[in-house]
Amino acid sequence: MMEETISLQDLFRTLKKRLALILTCIILATTVAGVVSFMLMTPVYQAKTQILVNQTSAETEQFTSQDIQTNLQLINTYNVIIKSPAILDLVIERLDLDLTASQLTQKIAVESAQNSQVVTVTVQDPDPYRATDIANTTAQVFEEEVPNLMSVDNVNILSPAITSDNPQPVDPNPVLNMAIGAVIGLMLGVGIAFLLEYLDTTIKSEQDVEDVLGMPILGLVSPIPDSEVNVDEVVRTSRRRR
Repeated sequence: MMEETISLQDLFRTLKKRLALILTCIILATTVAGVVSFMLMTPVYQAKTQILVNQTSAETEQFTSQDIQTNLQLINTYNVIIKSPAILDLVIERLDLDLTASQLTQKIAVESAQNSQVVTVTVQDPDPYRATDIANTTAQVFEEEVPNLMSVDNVNILSPAITSDNPQPVDPNPVLNMAIGAVIGLMLGVGIAFLLEYLDTTIKSEQDVEDVLGMPILGLVSPIPDSEVNVDEVVRTSRRRR
């Protein structure tokens, strides 16, 4: 049983032969990704506010590295409290949001850098101004409620969220989506090209004959141009044979 091998020349020949198909797939996939990004997907805007976990001013003189470590340990707890119904229910009430605490939780992300006392609250919403309001109100409510929930007063708003004059959505990213679409189109086009080449069993060259029959080519019959064919001579020869 003969093993079929494909050389680099065969690969490039196939790609060149199906170049129009591949380009069509790329253009089509990129266009679809662009249409979906610009016309079908809802823009989402983002707002951030930062909260500083620290000691109160009255305790500043006794502030030690142990206090910092204690605050860092509290941050993980604060991250959970910020997204808890105890905080979000008050946010919903103040802003009169038509959302449940569970739905609002999906819009809020809370994170802090390693060994940092700063907690960042990020809010994403289709309305850039509402995203800013939610971020700031969440920080304010959290700052007010922490003394009641934890019996400590070591939270301050470091940087409130603001809405720029020309807010830009963070999602969708049309350029990224179109780039991904182009890559998918390229992969799809190349795949279809090689599939069509694999399914095409017609014999087009001497190499195809050798590959199919497993025998070397001994000779070729060259085509005779029509201009060199004497029609009258062919007719007379045919009549003589009869």
